[in-house]
Amino acid sequence: MMLTLLILFVGVLGVLAVVQLIRVFELARKIRGHRDDQVTNRENRFQSRMMMVFLFGYFAFFAWCFWVTKDKLLPESASEHGVGLDWLLNFNFLIITIAFVLTHIALFYFAYRYSGHRGHKAVYMSHDNRLELVWTIIPAAFMAVIIIYGLNAWNDITADAPEDAHQIELYSFQFAWRARYPGQDGILGDANYNLVSSTNDMGVMTPKFLDEKIVELEGDIALETAKLKPEGYPEIDPSSTMGKQYTKEINRLERHKKRIQKLQQLEYQDAGDDIMIADTFHIPVNKPVHFVFRSRDVIHSAYMPHFRAQMNTVPGTPTEFHFKPIVTTEEMREKTGDEEFNYYLYCNKICGSSHYNMKMIIIVEDEASYAEWLAEQTTYNGEPAGELATGFHHLKSTPENEEDKQEATEDEVAQMN
Repeated sequence: MMLTLLILFVGVLGVLAVVQLIRVFELARKIRGHRDDQVTNRENRFQSRMMMVFLFGYFAFFAWCFWVTKDKLLPESASEHGVGLDWLLNFNFLIITIAFVLTHIALFYFAYRYSGHRGHKAVYMSHDNRLELVWTIIPAAFMAVIIIYGLNAWNDITADAPEDAHQIELYSFQFAWRARYPGQDGILGDANYNLVSSTNDMGVMTPKFLDEKIVELEGDIALETAKLKPEGYPEIDPSSTMGKQYTKEINRLERHKKRIQKLQQLEYQDAGDDIMIADTFHIPVNKPVHFVFRSRDVIHSAYMPHFRAQMNTVPGTPTEFHFKPIVTTEEMREKTGDEEFNYYLYCNKICGSSHYNMKMIIIVEDEASYAEWLAEQTTYNGEPAGELATGFHHLKSTPENEEDKQEATEDEVAQMN
């Protein structure tokens, strides 16, 4: 504590000393008859030369910064489309660097060449059509190349996925990720947020989870009902303030129970053979992977920097993209010389106090190793996934009742809200 106060005291004394020196310097200039509102030719020449010195020093610092940080960038792209995006990024860097160098050379050279001196009057130019055209057309041409190329790359990964793409659902919530793979039927099962519980993080639909949710709601209803008739105490009047609160909660739970019962009556894709992964998920190399994203609570952002891919995950609105990984984890470890290197999935949207915890390891491997790993997993039904769990995304025709099921689900969501 004393050391801190001593440092603070010395700092204050230093500031006061500098202020006093500046005042002495100003008084000395006044005694010599120097006016602060006038700049001499000697001062102008000195400043103009220092501009050129600063120019070379500035470029030297820029070159040094580039040299010491060039190895801090991401390694080569691990996805097919990312190669093109890296080219586009380098193209941007090239344009920016050229513009940076040329404009700063002009800026400091003009400060040197046209430094002020007594008797010189600057030329006033109000307008020049040729200059306007130059600095409008050239940037517009470069921007057109960047935007068109970027849109093409974006359209490539957000268009319909190939029929042989491996499908994975990435589910985000505060503050973790879950990955879900199709089981033996090759199709991701249906999900509904009303089914989210401590045993069903992703709200997937299976007969087991539907029954469990009904039992859970019946238990909650019984608990709230018991509050109206506390043992050993007088019964609470339903018309009282507390009674109205309990009754309102009971009615809400009853409505929720009816919605789950309606879901049981609908035809749905059973997710019982699906596979959920919590910490590390795998994808095959040189095969397209179709990602579907959902969010349980707030907007998150699925960011896979090594694959040059990012997509917002929005509550109530599934999003998707696909890409083809081209470098396995082991190959990238050899290329980077880092034996502990891993690909990661991050959340790139600040979503709360533990946002930094939202990440998953991604393992890229050959298709045989991928199939072997997938077969070792366990389904929602608690059974081994088996060799038939391929993770493929098969495009099938829409069932005749799909529109009716969607309308029913939307009605339930509206009632729930």
